Amino acid sequence: MLELRHLQYTVSDEAGNNDIIRDISLTVPDGRLLVLTGPNGGGKTTLAKLVMGLVTPTAGQIIWNGEDVTALSITERARRGISYGFQQPPRFKGIKVGDLLSIASGKRLLRRSEACAYLTQVGLCAADYIDREVDTSLSGGEVKRIEIATILARNSGLMILDEPEAGIDLWSFNKLTETFSAIHEKRGVTMIIISHQERIIALADEIAVIDRGEVARRGSVGEVFPAIAAGQTGNCPARN
Repeated sequence: MLELRHLQYTVSDEAGNNDIIRDISLTVPDGRLLVLTGPNGGGKTTLAKLVMGLVTPTAGQIIWNGEDVTALSITERARRGISYGFQQPPRFKGIKVGDLLSIASGKRLLRRSEACAYLTQVGLCAADYIDREVDTSLSGGEVKRIEIATILARNSGLMILDEPEAGIDLWSFNKLTETFSAIHEKRGVTMIIISHQERIIALADEIAVIDRGEVARRGSVGEVFPAIAAGQTGNCPARN
């Protein structure tokens, strides 16, 4: 189970202190799929990075499976089963896709059939990609799908995905939604997905709308999505 207790993240600039995350407390039970949505700049990505350890909270605690991981490094959190998918995944010149999947899985050499299975799950033809380098020859969408395949190979207990639909074509997006649904139903993994896409939101057990660094609203898809569609969930209501 993931528990966020009174998380805050404040940065200082010439104008003074800027509260990016303001006293957020959330509990995500094991096996649940939570979608974070809300306006751009509301704090969704920062909140996800706090959980992964990419940034350090100004105050509050992050509890994973009963352990306070607030002070742990990214590597230590990864070893405890927390993984993160970036909006713009890094590229690794000189490393082949198959090797990257082996590294992610923790095995010295992942069987080719296993590596191919992960690529197929994210909508890639394994034979075309497994021996390619993860470099600039790949499109943004291809790199995004390969990164999600590495997260699957890592077999994490908590998967955090920041706008996985970004740069993805429609066919691959369909495959990804099927993959997320299958992971959620069969593997019992806890998932946090940042998304604005209705089809991904529809997969959620719960939605949390993050606006101006706060949880503006939280509830089931049926409770929250109609308000999202009507523009009534944020701290600054939409106007016609």
